[in-house]
Parts: sequence; structure tokens; C-alpha cells
Amino acid sequence: MAYVNDVILQVIKRNPNEPEFHQVIKEVLPSIEPLIEENQEIKNIGILERFVEPERQIIFRVSWVDDNGKTQVNRGFRIQFNSSIGPYKGGLRFHPTVNIGIMKFLAFEQILKNSLTGLPMGGGKGGSDFDPKGKSDAEVMRFCQSFMTELHRHIGAELDVPAGDIGVGAREIGFLFGQYKRLKNVYEGVLTGKGMTFGGSFVRTEATGYGLIYFMEEMLGEEKKDFAGKKVAISGSGNVAIYAAQKVQQLGGRVVAMSDSNGYIYNQNGIDIEEIKKGKEIERKRISQCYLPASNTKYAENCFDIWSVKCDIALPCATENEIDEKAAETLVSNGCIAVGEGANMPCTPEAIEVFLKNKVLYAPGKAANAGGVATSGLEMSQNVMRTFWTFEEVDAKLKTIMQNIYKKSSEAAVRFGHKGNLMVGANIAGFEKIAHAMLAQGIV
Repeated sequence: MAYVNDVILQVIKRNPNEPEFHQVIKEVLPSIEPLIEENQEIKNIGILERFVEPERQIIFRVSWVDDNGKTQVNRGFRIQFNSSIGPYKGGLRFHPTVNIGIMKFLAFEQILKNSLTGLPMGGGKGGSDFDPKGKSDAEVMRFCQSFMTELHRHIGAELDVPAGDIGVGAREIGFLFGQYKRLKNVYEGVLTGKGMTFGGSFVRTEATGYGLIYFMEEMLGEEKKDFAGKKVAISGSGNVAIYAAQKVQQLGGRVVAMSDSNGYIYNQNGIDIEEIKKGKEIERKRISQCYLPASNTKYAENCFDIWSVKCDIALPCATENEIDEKAAETLVSNGCIAVGEGANMPCTPEAIEVFLKNKVLYAPGKAANAGGVATSGLEMSQNVMRTFWTFEEVDAKLKTIMQNIYKKSSEAAVRFGHKGNLMVGANIAGFEKIAHAMLAQGIV
């Protein structure tokens, strides 16, 4: 479609040297062509041109003092991409790789992901090139306070509600919330992922991992399959990976491999998830230090080689583009039947083509990993009502949301002639709601 191609070229020209943003635009826009052909008004009033342009891009300096008394300078970002269905919502990432292109890619994905949850949340993302690894609690606190000193001007419970992401966990959220409250002199649900003692929600820590497995259950169930007896490889060892692994075990699956940025561990008889959980969440160890050698679990360097481990189900839960074409072909040749994205865009376009061509069930991240932001939305609701729900109540709501996301994605794929292609279905289902909202609100 010439119109879609023109918009893609415009994005590339306007946003040079941002390959991750280009990649997500090239993935999403061609897949929603059937919807545009059905509704020419999307083209006539420039919905697509506005959809790919952030409403606001904020870049700021973050100065802080380390434990040696030396001044350090980092760069902070907040991309407020689309607020057509609700306040901006999306995590903060603290990692050395953070730049404007990665922030825009994540924020763009977030628009569709939030739309799919059915909750009134727009799309945004932010973060900094600050690396919390190896920093003392006092250094992390000083950085977070400096970061929030600028960010607080641009966020609020009815405007923009950040959450955690890579490098931003309970510790960082606590420091950020404390500084926001100090500066604004209000107590409101401006951040999600908060501690249970100050407005947090049950299941928020587990949500993305649990939600991924709830989505995978629905997808496997359509083919009369389940996790029982399946060997599962999971990249990463943060919250998403740990709680996905925990839920896999509850469903009778066997987790045979996990990783971090240095390497991976593997054991065809199954990994001790509780040992990994203790090492990562309590002791803050690298994964090479988190297993018991007596269990016959082995460690290997190069985290990307995890996909050479034989498995029935692969769950990439680490970072973008971790499964390339070669890794995808290895998974297929080893008998992998399903891939579920727990991370954002962890499979390259070439890898996705390999999965679809070989009839491997493929769950795209914007649908499969929406459990985290869905539970953040539930946390926002509890904050507004000044109440809280039990773990069981939140978990049940999360499961229903993930089941509905699968249903909407699957039905949209069928409706537009792409049965079984959940990537196309999720993109169309997410965009359709956004497009209707933008049409109703005029040219803004």
C-alpha cells in the first residue's frame, strides 16, 4: 500500500539513526493495511501520520554525586507518545543502552499493548542511560532523586503514570515516589509498581511473567496442547523470567534453561527456580552464582546461545532482538512448537518469518507481555478508590485480561484473513481502538 510505505519512509527520514524505532514501525504499519483499506477516513485525516509521531519528547540532564564525591551526569528521557484513550502509561528503563530511538520504540509498542488490555491507558516510556548495577543504595537514591526533580514537572496521576522496567525495581520506584511526593506535596498514584506499604498492588511483581503464561495457555489450548511435560527455555532472570518460570512449573512444565547478560544455565532435568529466585531477588547475584552444581545444572558463557538448548517452548524474556534468524532456525530444528515474547520485540523480523513459515505458534510481545501494564492499570484503579484487592482477586482479573487479549488478537486475525497470525491480529486489534478514539477527538 503506497500510503503506508510513504508514512514509513517519512518516519525513517524524520528519525534517522533510530533502528529499533524503524523496526517496530516497519512491523506494525504493513500489518494494519487491511483496516486502513476498510476505513479510508484513517487516511483522509492523517491518523497514521499522527499515530507515528510522539505527542511530546522530553530529554533532560541528570546530575548526581557518587559515593566518592564525584559529580556524574546522565541523560533522562520521557516519551509521551499517545494519550487518545487515557493518560500516558509506560515504564522507566535505567540501562547504559538507553537512547531516544529505543525509548520511542518502547513507547510506540506501549500504545498498542495498553490498548489491548482494554483499560484506559495511553502509551509512553522513559528512562536513562544510568546503570544501577554496582551502585550503592545511596548512589541509586541520589540518582533517582535528581531524575525525579526534573521528571515531576511532566507527570501526574491524570497525566502520565510511569512504572518500572529494566533496571527499575522496587528500590528505584520507592526512591522516585518519595522524591515526587516531596516535590509536589501530594500523595497520589503517580507511579505503579509501588511497595505494598505505600499504594502498591498484589501480583504486580509477578504480573508480566504470569500474564505471559496465561496468554500462552490460551494459545496452546487452541491447538489442544498445554505446558504439562514440556521443556521450556526462558531467557533472562529478572521478574518476568522468574515468575514465568514459576507459573510454568505450577502447570507441570520443566524449565531447562535461564540466562542473564553474561551467560546461561541449563539442565534437561529442570532448574531449581527457587534457588534462582533467592539468588536474584535477595542476594543480587549473577546467574552463574545462582545454581547448585550438585544438581547437574551447567553454566555457559554467551547468553544468546541459550536458544541452542533443546526445548518445546521458548520464552524470550530478556531484551530486544535476542532471537535472530539463525537462532530461530535452531529452535525449529530442535522441535520447538511455540514461542512467547516476554520481552519487548525480542525476535527479529527474520526470526518471526521463520516461526510463521514453520507453523510454530508465535505470541507477540505487545499481546503476550501486557500483563505487567494491565496490573499497573489495576493498581491505578485501587489507588483512585483508596482500597486494595487480594492477591487472588488481582490474579483472577489479570488472567481474564490476558484471555481477552488472546481472544481479541485471534479474532482480528481471522476477520482480516490472517488466521493464526497473532502478530497481525494484535496490531490490528490494538490500533483499531486507538484509531476510533483519534477519529472521535478531531485533529489534535
